[in-house]
Amino acid sequence: MRLGTVATLLSGRRDVIVVSSVSCLYGAGNPADFHATAINIKVGQVVSYKHFLYKLVEALYTRTERELEPATFRVNGDTASMQIYEMTNGIQVGDKVELSGELMSVELGPGLLTQVFDGLQNPLPELAQQCGFFLQRGVYLDPIPNKDWEFTPLVKPGDHVTAGDAVGSVPEGLFTHLIMVPFGLKDQGWRVKSVREKGVYNVRDTVAVLENESGEEKELTMVFSWPVKQPIRCYEERLRPDETLVTKLRSIDTFLPVAKGGTFCVPGPFGAGKTVLQHMEAKNADVDVVIVAACGERAGEVVEVLKEFPELVDPRTGRSLMERTIIICNTSSMPVAAREASVYTAVTMAEYYRQMGLDVLLLADSTSRWAQAMREMSGRLEEIPGEEAFPAYLESVIASFYERAGKVRLKSGKIASVTIGGTVSPAGGNFEEPVTQATLKVVGAFHGLSRERSDARKYPSIHPIDSWSKYQGVVDMARVEEARGILRRSSEINQMMKVIGEEGTSAEDYILYQKGELLDAVYLQQNSFDPIDAACEPERQAHEFNVLYDVLTRDYALSDKKEIRAFFNQVRQEFLDWHGTVYGTPEFAAQETKLTDLYRSKVTG
Repeated sequence: MRLGTVATLLSGRRDVIVVSSVSCLYGAGNPADFHATAINIKVGQVVSYKHFLYKLVEALYTRTERELEPATFRVNGDTASMQIYEMTNGIQVGDKVELSGELMSVELGPGLLTQVFDGLQNPLPELAQQCGFFLQRGVYLDPIPNKDWEFTPLVKPGDHVTAGDAVGSVPEGLFTHLIMVPFGLKDQGWRVKSVREKGVYNVRDTVAVLENESGEEKELTMVFSWPVKQPIRCYEERLRPDETLVTKLRSIDTFLPVAKGGTFCVPGPFGAGKTVLQHMEAKNADVDVVIVAACGERAGEVVEVLKEFPELVDPRTGRSLMERTIIICNTSSMPVAAREASVYTAVTMAEYYRQMGLDVLLLADSTSRWAQAMREMSGRLEEIPGEEAFPAYLESVIASFYERAGKVRLKSGKIASVTIGGTVSPAGGNFEEPVTQATLKVVGAFHGLSRERSDARKYPSIHPIDSWSKYQGVVDMARVEEARGILRRSSEINQMMKVIGEEGTSAEDYILYQKGELLDAVYLQQNSFDPIDAACEPERQAHEFNVLYDVLTRDYALSDKKEIRAFFNQVRQEFLDWHGTVYGTPEFAAQETKLTDLYRSKVTG
C-alpha cells in the first residue's frame, strides 16, 4: 500500500518529492543532529527542484577523500563514488562499479564472549557509550576489544601447520581460547618460523610468523577475519548427530529430543512462548557456548533479551549466563541488509568456537523475519519472486543455513558440535506458509507451538501430537511412542466428548481420556518458576517416566465417572508434589512410595 501511494504521487508529476517514510526516522541521531540536518520550508514558498535535491544530499551525505563509508561520497574529477548500503534501485545495466574485493566478513578472536553485536558485528554497548542512546552515522568500532591477553604458545619453530591448527592459547572466561591459523591458509607447506614466548600481548600484536616453501611469510595476530557465508570446514570428519542435547525440559528430552550437532525449529503464533522457551533452552542446555541471534525482532523484545540474559543464572557456575553467551541483535528498525547478514554472523561465530572443541547452541529468533529481509532485498534487486513474493531460492538458502550445524571430529581428536534452533513466526500460526515449510524439509526436530495450549497456560506450549523428532531421547523410545499413542487416543476421545458429552462415553474410554490428561499435566507441562521442577535432569526424567508409564498401562477397577475423575485428580496431585522434591533424597523416595501405593490400590489383576 505504501509503495502504491508513492507511485501514485510520483506518476507524471514534477512538483512532488518524497522525503522519507516513517521507518527512515529510526536511528536519526540525537535531537541536535536531527535539527542540524533539517530543511526548513514554508507553505507558499517557491523552491527550485534542483536546489531542494541538493539540500537533501547535503543533509544525508558527507563528502570525504578517504575510504568510503555509509553516508559518505567521494568526487574525483567528473567521477562521483558512493556506497549504496541498502537501496540498489538506482543501479542499472551498464553502470560502472568499483569492487572492494572483500566479502562480508567478521573478526574472530578472544573477547567475543559476553558481547552484544548487531548483524554487521558492531559492538552496540561500546557504540552507546561513545554516541549516547542515539547512534550516529559513520561511527565504527573494532568488534574485538583492544586489550591484552596472556598468550601461551602451543607450537615451536619448525612445526608444520595448516588452517585451523592452534599456535597458542589465551584464557577467556570459563574456556581456553585457541589462537588458530586462519582458516584460509589451507596449503600444506606452511611451517612456524617464529612464535612469541609465554607472556602478555595485545590482541593485535604479532604472536607468530609462518613461512611457506616459496619463502612467503604470514604474520599471525590473535585476530583474523572470515567471510560469514563460507562454512568453516577445518575438521577431520563430520559425524552423525547421535548424542542427545539435554535441555532439562521433559517434553523435549523425552518426547521431542534434539541431538548435539542437530537442527530443530520452533514455529508458533505470536505470544505462544517462543522467546521464553529459547531462554530456558539457553540456560539449561548441555552446551559450552550459547549464541542468540535476535533477527528482526521488535525493539521491545530485543530489550527484553538484553535485560534478562545477564540476569539468568548459569547452573554450571552460579554466575551470569552472559559469561558464555554472545548476542547478535537486529531490530526491525535496523537496516534490512544487516538483518539478512545477522544469522550468518552468528553461525560463523558458532563454527569458530566449535573449532576449539566446544559444543555450541545457536538460537535464531526469528528466521521468518530473516526471510522477510531476503524478500525485501530480492524485490529491490528485481529478482523473479517465488511463493508469497519470497525469492525463488528461499528453500536452498534456508537449507544451506541449517546445514552449517553438525557434529565433527577435529584433527586433535576432540568431538565438537554446533546445534541450530530457529524460531519461525508464521502469520496467524499458519504452518503452511513458505518459510515454515522450507524449514521443516531440512530440520531434524519440529517443536510446533500451539495457541490453544498457550491460551490454556500449558507451558511449554509445544503441541505433543503434531510435533515430531528424528533423534534419540533420554528414555526408551518404544515406550515413548506407546505413551504418545495414549495421548493421541485421549485427544480423540476429548473431541468426541465435546459433541456427545461425558454421559455418552464409556468408562473404558473415559479412563483412557484421563490417562492422556494425566500425561499432559504431570510430564509435558513444566513449572519454570519452581526451582526444582524448572530443570529436570535426564536421570530423573527416565525414573519418573517409568513410573508414569506403569500408571498409563495399567487397568483399573473403576466404573463410575465421578470416581474415575477423583482418582486421577488425586494421582495428578501426588505426581506434582513429587516434582517438588529433590531427586535422590528420602523425601523423594517417600513421595514415590505414596504415589505408587495410591494407583496400585485400584489396579485390577
